[in-house]
Amino acid sequence: MNIHEFQAKELMKSRGIPVPVGRVATSVSEAIGAVAPLIEETGTPVVVVKSQIHAGGRGKGQFKEYPELGGVNVVRNGIEGGVEAAKARVGELAARMLGSTLVTVQTGPLGKPVSRLYVESGVDIDRELYLSVLLDRSTSKNIVMASTEGGTEIEDVAEATPEKILKAQIDPGLGLLDFQARDIAFGLGLEGAAFKNGVKFIKALASFAVEFDTDLIEINPLVVTKDESVVALDCKMSFEANAMYRHPDVREMRDLSEENAAEIEASGYGLSFIKLDGTIGCMVNGAGLAMATMDIIKYAGGEPANFLDVGGGAEKDQVAAAFKIITRDPSVKGIFVNIFGGIMRCDTIAQGVIEAVAEVGLSLPLVVRLEGTNVELGKQILDESGLNILSATDMKDGAQKILEATRS
Repeated sequence: MNIHEFQAKELMKSRGIPVPVGRVATSVSEAIGAVAPLIEETGTPVVVVKSQIHAGGRGKGQFKEYPELGGVNVVRNGIEGGVEAAKARVGELAARMLGSTLVTVQTGPLGKPVSRLYVESGVDIDRELYLSVLLDRSTSKNIVMASTEGGTEIEDVAEATPEKILKAQIDPGLGLLDFQARDIAFGLGLEGAAFKNGVKFIKALASFAVEFDTDLIEINPLVVTKDESVVALDCKMSFEANAMYRHPDVREMRDLSEENAAEIEASGYGLSFIKLDGTIGCMVNGAGLAMATMDIIKYAGGEPANFLDVGGGAEKDQVAAAFKIITRDPSVKGIFVNIFGGIMRCDTIAQGVIEAVAEVGLSLPLVVRLEGTNVELGKQILDESGLNILSATDMKDGAQKILEATRS
């Protein structure tokens, strides 16, 4: 589960992690109203107007409606013209940014509409660094990653200069140890008060990740100010969805408008669904089988349109809901149902497919591969349904058949 930058900073501030002072705004008047209190509180005449969407690369992004305008804009009008000049400029920016579509490297060409802004006080930056705490699923442990190349995409750093990435694995029983935090701060070139503040920041962020069950906390850039403070200038944060029952306050921060409507609908039925860019819709039981099904489709020369795991114990209404979600996607040209009936019975899948087809119709090629519990009964139900369904003997056969059907 992702949250917005302003929400992430509220959480960090509540745990004593330094962040700039800021206020969220959903209208032009709220954006203008945030300026004077920020300047008064911080004494800094510079403010920054930031688009709030669930995507990175906002600073380098562009608005479709205003290509000359980025997703993050620094307002320096207050230096010469005072508060009123800063308010006027913020109002101009807010009027154009709110309701417009921001395109970044992570949104794709369609972009995302901006409905919230974060008006934040300027920071007197001396250095920009990179810091993150992320879950390494191969070891089931959090790791700290840091680099001197702040403000740059970490993927670019890893490719061009991997030696500039520092890593420390966190033992879940001990937490991030003092010497590890000091090694990272030293590797970042911090000295004096900045070194002490950096060590404190790194340890606090590592503890935060454990407390809140985060998948990722990315601070880019982490800045060292002229007075040697260490501050999170930007933040991207995501949480382990299965742990949200422990964090009802975080769960309330979920912004459904930032999520795919089909994925939201699927979660309401207890289905695991992720929209992809291909043309072959997939309905599978079990995450591992779902991944293998997508692989076999690609191996056969196609592209999966989704990841969809109906789970091991799905009922007919869940299967019907899954089928309807797939067929609603205009990019889907064919559907491959691949079921291994262990806990789930093949006849349940067959009945669910028939009920869904009866409601939404069947205008697309449909290939079904069933194996496992009640497989013969499931095949009989489909055969006697009168539906134009192609039966597959195995995964490879199913992938080949659905691609042939879509091409013809």
